[in-house]
Amino acid sequence: MAVLVQFAIGLIFGLGLIVSGMSNPAKVLNFLDLGGIPAGTWDASLAFVMAGAVAVTFIGFNRVLKRARPVFAERFYLPTRGDIDVRIIAGPAIFGIGWGLAGFCPGPALTALGFGSVSAVIFAAAMFVGMVLARFIAHLPSARVVASADSLET
Repeated sequence: MAVLVQFAIGLIFGLGLIVSGMSNPAKVLNFLDLGGIPAGTWDASLAFVMAGAVAVTFIGFNRVLKRARPVFAERFYLPTRGDIDVRIIAGPAIFGIGWGLAGFCPGPALTALGFGSVSAVIFAAAMFVGMVLARFIAHLPSARVVASADSLET
């Protein structure tokens, strides 16, 4: 049952990306093209999509976290650390740079795969290589030493 609910949620998310046009990298790149203000190709629609997502998430999290436990799990898995370290800064920075260069982030890229977009295939392949590389780096002995030193500081 949980898999079917997750599939339905993913389907709704993907349809939302298609309807909003966010599976088109040109739409995202036009949002980031601030040189096009006041005329040109600048498109503010991504800001409205993000605002809608934040509003839904805000309402959803407030309602869900009032429950004793999740519907399909034994407990909530929430972050326990509150500090900011290099990984918290570097990860989103790399994500943002990739998003700005390619016009894709993971959700829209996977949605665009359904359209047979060559750029989406290249992006998704690079994304998966990056994920494998990140896991490899995280399991290097030097990464474990840094990680354990970080946990000792808290």
